[in-house]
Amino acid sequence: MPATAKKKAVYEDLYQIPENMIGEIIHGELIASARPAPKHAISASVLGAKICGAFHLGDGGGPGGWWILFGPELSLGEHILVPDLAGWRQERLPILPDENWFSVPPDWVCEVLSPGTAIIDRVRKIPIYA
Repeated sequence: MPATAKKKAVYEDLYQIPENMIGEIIHGELIASARPAPKHAISASVLGAKICGAFHLGDGGGPGGWWILFGPELSLGEHILVPDLAGWRQERLPILPDENWFSVPPDWVCEVLSPGTAIIDRVRKIPIYA
């Protein structure tokens, strides 16, 4: 019996993901992950607060001029990714998009690694971000 081709996931498939999960599409595969656990969330939140102060707001002599966002949806070619944090220089992205996703690749991405997502983040997502 011949193998059947697996249907590539499309953006509309993300609407089938339960609201308590995060949906991503990597190389045509729909991946659903649980929302971050409290330790993961606090790590991302504290890191984001530190970075946002300096890079987004220019606090403490930081450069300012960046958009720093928690959990943005990135539409990068065929991929839909949701990093923990991402940043864009405002000179490259002067206005935030009206859509709920970003098609302009970020200048900086941060994935907080946890046991449930480390392989996906390190092996599958990092090459796409690069």
